[in-house]
Amino acid sequence: MATKKKAKRSPARRKRPAARKRPAPKRHARHRPETFRARGVTVSLTVNDLPRSTAWYTNTLGFAQASKWEDGGVLQGVELKAGTTRVILNQDDWAKGRDRQKGLGMSLYFSTAQNLDHLAERIRTNGGTLDRGPERTSWGSYSFSLTDPDGFKLTFTQLER
Repeated sequence: MATKKKAKRSPARRKRPAARKRPAPKRHARHRPETFRARGVTVSLTVNDLPRSTAWYTNTLGFAQASKWEDGGVLQGVELKAGTTRVILNQDDWAKGRDRQKGLGMSLYFSTAQNLDHLAERIRTNGGTLDRGPERTSWGSYSFSLTDPDGFKLTFTQLER
């Protein structure tokens, strides 16, 4: 007569001590009614010479082209990306005149965890001219600034680690 084999039992498991719960991080009280909370921003700039500006942002600064817009086979705009940042460049249609100054009263600030000295050197090597820095500012950030071909002011700041 055949006998049944007994199933092997696994050795008794030791109970692990209960994991300690970390206290939940304190949350700030939300405004009522709820305020706007953005996750990003994309800037759109009207430029005089779209191919020249696109080349400057890609070759000099290191942006990558994400998409482009054409109308009747003529390039009208490009979307550039660097990390999660987007910059849209649009060809000026000259409806407001050809002598219109661009970039007045505004600056674009880009923050990065990359080494700012290396980034500044890359920009200089690729033909860019810095307006100032890299330097520690009076308010404690480490940054440099430059101006794009159309007069838009750009500042790059290194995030503190």
